[in-house]
Amino acid sequence: MTGRAHSPLALVVLALLAEAPMHPYRMQQLIKERGKDQIANVAQRNSVYQTIGRLERAGLIAVRETAREEGRPERTVYEITDAGRATFTSWVRTMLSARAREFPEFPAALSVLMLLEPEDVLRQLETRAGALEAELASSGAEIPAGLPRLFLLDDEYRDAVTRAELRWVRSVIDDLRSGRLTWNEELLRRYGEPGS
Repeated sequence: MTGRAHSPLALVVLALLAEAPMHPYRMQQLIKERGKDQIANVAQRNSVYQTIGRLERAGLIAVRETAREEGRPERTVYEITDAGRATFTSWVRTMLSARAREFPEFPAALSVLMLLEPEDVLRQLETRAGALEAELASSGAEIPAGLPRLFLLDDEYRDAVTRAELRWVRSVIDDLRSGRLTWNEELLRRYGEPGS
């Protein structure tokens, strides 16, 4: 597990263990409490456990202790290793300095949208714009007052990217509504033929 992090969740787990040793359930709680579930996929309950398994096999974290409180299941407490700290630092530096080649769904859909009717694309983008507006309206709603900017940079970035996407989606919607952006079978045939 050298080089790039296999997932944002692996990075978040290492960051939590750099703060203090803890068990997976506590990690999952903190990820949600701190809003890091917006940057790391923890939708599946076992995703934290799978990530911990990968990090442990790679020697980046280790079992510190296993304890059982009365009436509760056994809990394994993990800690970050020296190799884990070095890898964490390397991942953060790389992720901050170099653009990753990512493959999000939206650009993929944009590349083939001409296979739908312009009116259909317009409806879908209007729906997306509404979702982006709702996301922006709710952003920051649960951030504690007085929290230093240092702890809000990921939220600021996500908001900035969402605002930029919303502006762009609205411009495409305007072009679709006005007819400046449209297509038909003839246009698709003309530009879809080899050598055109």
